Amino acid sequence: MDKTTASTVAASSSGKPVPTRHGAGRPRAEEVEARLQALLQTAGELFIKHGYGKVSLEMIARQARVAVRTIYVKFGGKAGMVAAMIEAKRGAYMSAHALISDARPVVEVLGEFARGLHRLLHAPESQALRHMIAAEGKDNPELVEAFYKAGPGITLELLGRYFERTEVRAQLREDLPFEQLPTFFTNCVIGDTLARMLDRPQHDESIAALDARMALFFRAVLR
Repeated sequence: MDKTTASTVAASSSGKPVPTRHGAGRPRAEEVEARLQALLQTAGELFIKHGYGKVSLEMIARQARVAVRTIYVKFGGKAGMVAAMIEAKRGAYMSAHALISDARPVVEVLGEFARGLHRLLHAPESQALRHMIAAEGKDNPELVEAFYKAGPGITLELLGRYFERTEVRAQLREDLPFEQLPTFFTNCVIGDTLARMLDRPQHDESIAALDARMALFFRAVLR
């Protein structure tokens, strides 16, 4: 009998609590999540530095010290990693819960959502990602599809569901083209869409300018 086993037996027979030894079992959920976020962080840095098309899964795996199979299992490939990055970033700035079940007045819910979306759009990582997609999207259509589905697509879907809620409709004008409201809202948040398309600096990207555009939106849609 080795010393560790002997001491354990002695402790248990004496009625004293035996300290629990943490072995190399399955990692906790928060540890798994932290590892996945670290992997996404590494992939994002490589994409921005070298370009989406020039980064291989092997390069990501080597830099992150994981197996290529891990990337395939968790994300399906590079496009899946981009989608996961966008989802994580969106979750850090905006709450989908507010649009699904928040019972506060429209002005409060959408005003808060607009500010979160505005911060997300102007985050340095978001801007770098958009530049990469603009530069490489033509040669990598799966990149554009992943970006749209995980970013603008889901935002418009959430807004569409929000505007369909009975208690929300009761606060809006009856003659509105409701199918256009999600796009109208996001355009009010974005501001000068032409300047953004041409990658030119907008005249005013401040919260005050956003609030002015949102005031215009609410004036147009509320009863």
